[in-house]
Amino acid sequence: MLFAVRTMVRGQVYAGAAASAEVLRQDLLTVRQDSGDAALADAVARRVTRNLTPGTVLLLADAAGRPVAGNLSAWPPNVALDGHAGAVDLYRVGRPLPEAMWVRATALPGGRRLLTGSVVEGERRAVQVLEAAMLFALSLAVAFAALASWLAARMIVLRLETTVATLGAVRDGDLSRRVPADATGDAFADLAASVNAMLDRVEALVVELKIATDGLAHDLKSPLTRLRAALERAAVAVTEPAAQDAVDRALAEGERLLALVETALRITRAEAGIGTESFTPVDLGVELEEIAEIYGPVAEDVGRAIRVVAVAGAVLPVHRELLGQALGNLVDNALKYGAGTITLALTAAGGVVTVSVADQGAGIAPQDREAALRRFGRLDSARSGTGAGLGLSLVAAVARLHGGGVRLGDAAPGLVVAIDLPV
Repeated sequence: MLFAVRTMVRGQVYAGAAASAEVLRQDLLTVRQDSGDAALADAVARRVTRNLTPGTVLLLADAAGRPVAGNLSAWPPNVALDGHAGAVDLYRVGRPLPEAMWVRATALPGGRRLLTGSVVEGERRAVQVLEAAMLFALSLAVAFAALASWLAARMIVLRLETTVATLGAVRDGDLSRRVPADATGDAFADLAASVNAMLDRVEALVVELKIATDGLAHDLKSPLTRLRAALERAAVAVTEPAAQDAVDRALAEGERLLALVETALRITRAEAGIGTESFTPVDLGVELEEIAEIYGPVAEDVGRAIRVVAVAGAVLPVHRELLGQALGNLVDNALKYGAGTITLALTAAGGVVTVSVADQGAGIAPQDREAALRRFGRLDSARSGTGAGLGLSLVAAVARLHGGGVRLGDAAPGLVVAIDLPV
């Protein structure tokens, strides 16, 4: 807008100067047409000496550019005889400094040339002052706009801080947190009310889920436990080898089904955030040493080894049972599907503690890693085994319960599964 105003003012200033110069030019051309070149020279001299028109610029020159009459001492080299008007800086006779002028050159018969114009130095200075004022106003406008933007953003942040803090606490497992009541009645108050209503519903659903999963665990585990006890009694009673083999297979399948149900229920409860009340400080380095000690004999039986590479003093509040089962699943997968030495590593950097399990086997192709983390997701290479595709799903659920995540990577060779836990 300021640029448009400046352009309009500048255009009006030069338009007025151009109109005055054109009137003067037409008057002089009329004098020459009526009375000849001598009368034209006399008219130019009279207008200059008597100052009939203040601010006038006049010059009548011969074909060589030598002055005949006027208030310029020579024909300006930067003014062309093309009939176009323009602004130039020239010295008038008796003036110590150059002045801005709006001039137009006219070629006359016989080679003479006529320069007519008007001084616009004062108008140019006025335009410059206007431009400076506009730049100052623009600077103020930008400064005030930046200040207003910062204040608006700060106000929004302050109004949303409590909501963000509440959602962060809920994300970390505190389902009882709510956004403080806001009586302003604006959009932020409506947002707080909607968030609280959502959290009420989420808490109710989680409570219902906990009740349902606890009931399901009891209802399923009880008959499965009775089935296992009956099969154990049958295994003692039968004497025929074929019957004994059948009972053993049924007993193994019952154990597998019971483990599958328990694992699925653990995943569901972990994904629902159930279990955060059982977090206790645990030295993760010691935890890895214990897991290596438990699985060490199993690895030795198949000609493999487990080593631990851990930083000292990494103590975090975790659900020890779930984290131990997750790491046990990873070691078990490395024993089943991997090869070479199994490495349990613990690192800490940037506010994140990373627990990883790596082997030296074939690994998992990058395009299959997402499927491997899904519940009941089994790759073609693992379908002949006894697993149910819940091991990595449990690991991912346990990581999310602790506010972290799981990454599958290349151990070069082999697979590395890393659990990132925020400090």
